[in-house]
Amino acid sequence: MLTAALLIFALAAIGGLILAAHVLRGKFAPWALSLLHALLGAIGLVLLIVMLVQGTVAQQILVGFIILLIAALGGFFLASFHLRKQLPPKAVVILHAALAIVGFLTLLSLVL
Repeated sequence: MLTAALLIFALAAIGGLILAAHVLRGKFAPWALSLLHALLGAIGLVLLIVMLVQGTVAQQILVGFIILLIAALGGFFLASFHLRKQLPPKAVVILHAALAIVGFLTLLSLVL
């Protein structure tokens, strides 16, 4: 299940790169891609929750989950700017991406 979550997060990351590129160039990100990015992230988080609820897992899964959950909250904050038709602060976009990368790499370290 961890491999599936990692693949889903990787797909979300590809969309996230496209979204971040738009915002960092001062453009609005495509709303449909934002929704797909959020959906993939949510699915990945649900898979991690299932793993955590099922029983004993490595502590890195819990740590990765917490980091990715914080990143997801940042994603909601970024989406709130889009809903208000404002570009989000670039620093928040970078922080959101950095947290997601750290969470992803934390999980990936269990596979490698």
